[in-house]
Amino acid sequence: MTLKATVQQDLQNAMRRQDAVRIATLRLLLAAITQKEIARRKKAEGLDDAEGLSVVRAEVKRRIDAAEAFLAAGRQERALQEEAERQVLASYLPSELHDDELRRIAQDAFIAVGASGPADFGKVMREAVLRVAGRADGSRIADAVKHAISAH
Repeated sequence: MTLKATVQQDLQNAMRRQDAVRIATLRLLLAAITQKEIARRKKAEGLDDAEGLSVVRAEVKRRIDAAEAFLAAGRQERALQEEAERQVLASYLPSELHDDELRRIAQDAFIAVGASGPADFGKVMREAVLRVAGRADGSRIADAVKHAISAH
């Protein structure tokens, strides 16, 4: 089952339970997925899982940023709502890699591409991103790659 189909099924279940936060969040996620499909001209075949997960990650990041902005503005209720939506969205993401595992992957990527130093950061980063397969944020991957490069 594709991510979009899973979200659609979960939306139907949320509607049966009358879970207002989940309904609103999943509707927005479906709209974002459809928008990405249209932008990539993949409406007929849909997005693959990696592209779908990138949409979910972007939506999670939006919720985090919005919650921080609402907290800074003193709007606690809206910040809590954004956090609730983030939790719904995060349930569609794979579990995050631990730092040790991420560093090992970055080290393996460094060796695999035959990198020799900081000039090869881009090569190592590309390989590490492929190996991580969406289980860590890009900034965490970059930190692990920097650590792998500095260790050599």
